[in-house]
Amino acid sequence: MTPHGTAQDRGLGDLEPGTAQRAQLRARITDIAWTAGCAVLALWAVWSVVGAVRGTTAWAYSAVAGVLLAVALTARAAGRRRPRR
Repeated sequence: MTPHGTAQDRGLGDLEPGTAQRAQLRARITDIAWTAGCAVLALWAVWSVVGAVRGTTAWAYSAVAGVLLAVALTARAAGRRRPRR
C-alpha cells in the first residue's frame, strides 16, 4: 500500500457532503451552463447575421438570436448580482 492510500480509501475528498467545495458545486455548474448557453447563442447570432448578409438565411433568425442572447445575458447578470446562499 502506498503512503497516501488508494483512491478508494480517500473517497471523494473535497466533494464530500458538508465541505465548502460541495456547497459551491451547484453554483459552478450553473455558471458553466450559462456560459455555454450564451456562447451557443452568440455563435448562432453571428452565424445568422453572416448568413443574412450572404443572402442564405432570413433576417428573422438573426433577430431572434440577438433577442435570445440579450435575454440570456441579462438573466445571467441578474443572477450574479444576487447573493449566493
